[in-house]
Amino acid sequence: MANLQLSKKGAMELIGHEAIVQTRYKDSVGVFTIGVGHTAKAGAPDPKTFTGTMPVKDVLDLFTKDVQKYVDAVNKAIKADVTQTEFDALVSFHYNTGAIAKAALTTSINKGDKKTAAKQFLNFNKPPEVIGRRTKEQKLFAEGVYSNNGKATIYPVKPSLRPDFSKGKSVDLTKIV
Repeated sequence: MANLQLSKKGAMELIGHEAIVQTRYKDSVGVFTIGVGHTAKAGAPDPKTFTGTMPVKDVLDLFTKDVQKYVDAVNKAIKADVTQTEFDALVSFHYNTGAIAKAALTTSINKGDKKTAAKQFLNFNKPPEVIGRRTKEQKLFAEGVYSNNGKATIYPVKPSLRPDFSKGKSVDLTKIV
């Protein structure tokens, strides 16, 4: 397989799935996070000790650095040729699940069965909140359709360190990426 990179549209799609949070927060399982899903596991800055507000440009720069290891892992796991939109869908899937190396969809792709692979995106459907994302990734993989139109949401954080999903502000990433 060719050594692909995440496209600009693919990056905007992934950011649209993840959202942007400019201050530290605790994710759904209590892990300190900032930006576009950045945790201490990804390296500096450590969201647990970062107490400032990260400018959107810095959030996007951090995302670009963080996503590269997922791009590399997809390139390593996928042995068959894939299109750019298929690759973008796989990077989004892996960024969210960390499961590209063990997912049945990878086995199906490598056997040349992309139709089955597309269906297998929905094998990763927990928690139920990810089903919408999986469906969009599946559509991108199978039909080449980006669903978020270059849009993402920036969420503020409540004093409880949880994102305030009722106060999100939509941004057009095509103007800032």
